[in-house]
Amino acid sequence: MLVKIICCLLAGYFCGNISTAWLVGKYKNIDFRKVGSGNLGTTNVMRTLGKKYGLITYFGDFLKVIIPMILVIYVIFADEDYNKLLGLYTGYGCVIGHCYPFWLHFKGGKGIAAMSAVMACIDPLVIPVGVVIFFAIVFSTKYVSLGSLAIAILFPLWISLRFFIMDENPHFVHMLIVTLCYTVTVFYMHRANIGRLLNGTENKIGHKKEEKDA
Repeated sequence: MLVKIICCLLAGYFCGNISTAWLVGKYKNIDFRKVGSGNLGTTNVMRTLGKKYGLITYFGDFLKVIIPMILVIYVIFADEDYNKLLGLYTGYGCVIGHCYPFWLHFKGGKGIAAMSAVMACIDPLVIPVGVVIFFAIVFSTKYVSLGSLAIAILFPLWISLRFFIMDENPHFVHMLIVTLCYTVTVFYMHRANIGRLLNGTENKIGHKKEEKDA
């Protein structure tokens, strides 16, 4: 299994290196690393170019994750009882590749769009729950970063509900450990946002001051 895990991580990493924000920026003659928050992610694109290009960026990042995961889970390793575990490793590789693309000097996004694709592929039922939680928090607090962090916490909790309580999956512990890696990674990528949230200086949606990307 170890060799398969390594292959899935590597394959996911290279898929994650496809930066939709960079491609959109190339099309619009903008380097998002030098604009706004400096992140190659959906939020920075949306704040710079509007909802249309923000959505294009999101769905581009979504597809670069869900396509390799579907291939791993339902095609390449469809007969393995741990295929979803391998899918999680593939998705984690994608998230790392999205956050740290080697060809862009390891400067990418913060991983939320990529992680949402992983969650959708592992269990589509989590998407409506995640959407409600995310927008409820964002609309009530005006903090996009806080909604993103809530989704990162939801993932391991959902895995516990779905694959331990409901399915009694024999690979549950291993799957939980991997999903906790997602949570830790997202929290690390949002460490500056967390500091501003704690200090009460995080910018809110609609604030006139230039906002930091979540």
